[in-house]
Amino acid sequence: MDVTKPGPLTNPTLEVIARRSSTRTYDPTPVTADERQAILHAALRAPTGGNMVLYSVIDVEDPSIKERLAVLCDDQPFIATAPWVLLFVADWQKWTDLFAASPVAEVDAEAHRSAVGPGDLMLACADAIIAAQTAVIAAESLGIESCYIGDIIENGEEVADLLELPAHTFPAAMVCFGRPRKRREPIGRYGRNLIHRDRYRRMTDAEVAEVTRELGELHAPPGLPAGVTDYAQAVYRRKFASAFMAEMNRSAAWWIDRWVRGER
Repeated sequence: MDVTKPGPLTNPTLEVIARRSSTRTYDPTPVTADERQAILHAALRAPTGGNMVLYSVIDVEDPSIKERLAVLCDDQPFIATAPWVLLFVADWQKWTDLFAASPVAEVDAEAHRSAVGPGDLMLACADAIIAAQTAVIAAESLGIESCYIGDIIENGEEVADLLELPAHTFPAAMVCFGRPRKRREPIGRYGRNLIHRDRYRRMTDAEVAEVTRELGELHAPPGLPAGVTDYAQAVYRRKFASAFMAEMNRSAAWWIDRWVRGER
């Protein structure tokens, strides 16, 4: 099965998904109130663990906050000028507040625990990201394109203060929305060895060499940086070993420690 190709079946929903691409240059036309309503309603209809809706959404409208986020998120100026910015927050704080106001210990003393843990964080992140992607597809269906900002994890202390995020919250996904100035073609996805049957299977040495070559042919720009001989090295230098990933990992550890300690 070659999942890089759409196959014989199609419908309007699949066509929307197929044409979606990240957009960082927006027409200044605002996203209307009706469009926002439709997109946020779609997000709320996304699957959620135990129907708990373990996320909250921050609609970032204040220009000064958007400008600061543009700096904190690895200096990306387009964030400040995006017509609509939504932050999907993994949120157990609202449930811990509800628990605190209710005699939960009386329900089952043996099952009582006093703090949220990393499993709660992972579940809430799943809820938030599923809601974000549902919003992205809903927006695409209305001609409104989007771009995820993974760098929202960085500079955790400043982001938490800027957005007044309490201890049991985590910025799982930030998305910029707007009408594109110019629609771009979707970037190809590499799908070899993507689908595993029953169990995970690591690549053989021969497959590793083949994948490295094919990824380079698909994605690498003409001419690699000095000292770089293949696409894996390029990704290692540009992403994995970059300064922004070092900061992201530092901040991720800070977010997780803050979540478990329950201290703002």
